[in-house]
Amino acid sequence: MHKLCTAILFHLLLFAAAVSVRGAEISAREEAAPYAGATVYLLPIREDIMPATVRQVTRCLEEATALNASCVIIDMNTYGGVLDAADSIRTMLLDYPALTIAFINNQAASAGALIALAADSIYMRPGASIGAATVVDGSGAVMPDKYQSFMRSMMRATAEAHGRVPSAERGDTVWRWRRDPQIAEAMVSPSTAVPDLADGTQVVTLTADEAIAWGFCEGKASSVEELLALAGIDDYTLYEYAPSWLDRFIGFLTNPTLQALFIILIIGGIYFELQTPGVGFPLVVAILGAVLYFAPLYAEGLAAHWELLLFLTGIVLIILEIFVTPGFGVLGILGIVAMITGLAFALIDTALLRYVPTGELPVSVVLGPFLIVIISAGVGLLLSIWFGNRFLRGKSGLRRRVVLVSDMKPADGYVSVAADRGLTGREGITSTPLRPAGKVVIGGRHYEAAGDDAAFIGKGIAVIVTRDENGILYCRKKEA
Repeated sequence: MHKLCTAILFHLLLFAAAVSVRGAEISAREEAAPYAGATVYLLPIREDIMPATVRQVTRCLEEATALNASCVIIDMNTYGGVLDAADSIRTMLLDYPALTIAFINNQAASAGALIALAADSIYMRPGASIGAATVVDGSGAVMPDKYQSFMRSMMRATAEAHGRVPSAERGDTVWRWRRDPQIAEAMVSPSTAVPDLADGTQVVTLTADEAIAWGFCEGKASSVEELLALAGIDDYTLYEYAPSWLDRFIGFLTNPTLQALFIILIIGGIYFELQTPGVGFPLVVAILGAVLYFAPLYAEGLAAHWELLLFLTGIVLIILEIFVTPGFGVLGILGIVAMITGLAFALIDTALLRYVPTGELPVSVVLGPFLIVIISAGVGLLLSIWFGNRFLRGKSGLRRRVVLVSDMKPADGYVSVAADRGLTGREGITSTPLRPAGKVVIGGRHYEAAGDDAAFIGKGIAVIVTRDENGILYCRKKEA
């Protein structure tokens, strides 16, 4: 019995020592921070937490490491963002060897609360708040519980990563969590009760004073300079992260309005290229629109390989429908569906879909991007039809620049073949597909031919010549 008690006591002491390691490491960093000539690196975050923010934080920590910075400050004012992006930043901050400080310069809600909680120290501006980390979709609706469960576990784990710190109570030393995991969980779950703080009916959001009282904030500061003074860093050199031109350009291209415009260019370019084959310029516009649409999303980590391949597959299917299997059938429908699906899923944070419970589909997450793509595609098609009828019909100035509109009349001497070869009304067999041009065989001779009214006619089909103009036999299918 004595040995059993000794073993239990030993393991309890070992556990207490283990959970206090993280707290001791952070305390050591904070104590080592104030020294002469300190290098401080500042990263402002003033937008939603997105994959672009992950790139910024990664570059910031790399530059801070290269500068041998003793402290990295995340100056944040954000209402949340993408879940997996916040998790990536959280992991980087927890693993970073130097002191990290979160300066909540107004708001750290949802994903922002998770990131702030990962920093070694938290300072808040008077009037700032932290919390309200319930996972919601783009419309603000609460996501299914599996999302909430994942977020609760991340908040608890992040709080626990800071370990325990000793406190004296009634002459005894008691080890308490530096950041209470239960409070961190209550920021996500309204049903989590915390004595004297939350009654289990609403999620927790802490003001600056409340955060200090509950151990989620080291102090209040109105500026970075005041924060550094509170942290004991008086002699320092401050470096501030500046986004590169590429970051700004990608951010510009991912503007929702421009994304819709790129979809219009893609649809319009494809439509015009099919209406005027061989011109080339509409195809270039469509390709440029696709590159500007997918490239920034791919760089942001939103577009995956399969989404781009799905879009390209849709284009190939439409081309096959037009030039190989004339008529609007299965390939054309599948091609349109594949294009729309590829464009839409490129706008969706597919990382969220990994946490969808079996049998549940976050319709609100998927429906928005699909509506954007469908509406933009519809607008693009209507504009293309209007533009084509307005400027590429008749004798408009633009039509005269790209299409030969002058009439080469026989009276003016433009006669290259006999005006009438007596073939009108004759029957023949197509020796090549008419797409719409090709060849037919009449009486054992091959003639240049085209489908009447630009109709597509397959190879080996019986046809009747409807007219003979300028050396071309215009044909229609023979009725059965």
